[in-house]
Amino acid sequence: ELSDDVIATVVGGSATEIFGVVGMASKSAIRDNFQALLGKENYAKGVVVKSTDAGITVDVYTVMSYGVKISGTKISEVSKNIQERVKFNLENQLGIKAETVNVYVQNIKVVGEN
Repeated sequence: ELSDDVIATVVGGSATEIFGVVGMASKSAIRDNFQALLGKENYAKGVVVKSTDAGITVDVYTVMSYGVKISGTKISEVSKNIQERVKFNLENQLGIKAETVNVYVQNIKVVGEN
């Protein structure tokens, strides 16, 4: 059985690969400093894993970018990409089926114009 920290590392790494994601945020963002982005070693603070009979449910807490670099890409599209990447990587890297991947946007960061 894999620990939730191992699962969280794969989930956090998967989410942060997606265009439009600035990083991971704490699930308790207001208490833990709303502005802070989580480093790889702290992805577990931004991922909640729940086991069910059908597989696992994963909650992913993200910070997304807003600005010219992401114009035309909707938050819903970025969230869908996160869901697909997380499910794919969990199955291919750990052999785990994620039944549900919930994406929560904890903050929006403005990306500088170029």
